[in-house]
Amino acid sequence: MRKLSTLVFVSLIAGLPAAVNAHDVTAKSDPKVPAAFDITRATATTDGRLATFTMEVTGKAGSQKPKKVGKLQGSKVDAYVWPTKLDPSAAGFGKGSGILALAITAHPDFDDTPLYDENGDGDPNNDGAGWHSHWVVLVDDKACGGGLKVRDISPGQDILPATAPGLPIALDSPGMSSILKGKTVKITVPVLGAESINFDAVAAKLQVHAEGKSPLLCVTGTYKVASGNLSLPGVIMKKNK
Repeated sequence: MRKLSTLVFVSLIAGLPAAVNAHDVTAKSDPKVPAAFDITRATATTDGRLATFTMEVTGKAGSQKPKKVGKLQGSKVDAYVWPTKLDPSAAGFGKGSGILALAITAHPDFDDTPLYDENGDGDPNNDGAGWHSHWVVLVDDKACGGGLKVRDISPGQDILPATAPGLPIALDSPGMSSILKGKTVKITVPVLGAESINFDAVAAKLQVHAEGKSPLLCVTGTYKVASGNLSLPGVIMKKNK
């Protein structure tokens, strides 16, 4: 399994220039990667108010999910993630607090979208197993197998969006609907200032700490990084009318 290095994280924070004419992120198919996470292309556009992020894989998007372990502690998360160079304040987190990433996740052992009933069964507290969206802030942590974690926070002290679900991590659950159809993963989100911002695409594995301690939610590894090195070569382009 691929790992994300501390050097990569430092490069992200320092800010790398966009590659010339690198608007989309493309990758060759890799037979060693599960087809549901074998990213071949990622794009992002904005009309100034809404931004649309897409990912294309070789298999059926969303067809693979983590196995249930029966409790929050030690549970696993699969995710399609777009790390960006947007400042976290664009999504309501503290300014300069880490890497702002948009994620579509599935985790059958807990529900972190308490305001929404994604499966439409009348119970808003049993939806974690279905694919759903989040904004997250990622930071470096050598204790995590992938070198990154969702930032641990102190509720009531750290700046969080109004729709944060109450977990002690920099995670927002604003209820943005994701679309997983055929080979495509797609989501449209309200965000200002996205034009010309760099991004990448990652299929990642995460895990909750076995004892519920910090780091609470680690990136344990990746199925695939579209750029190959998390250099964020993609550019969010202005949408043509």
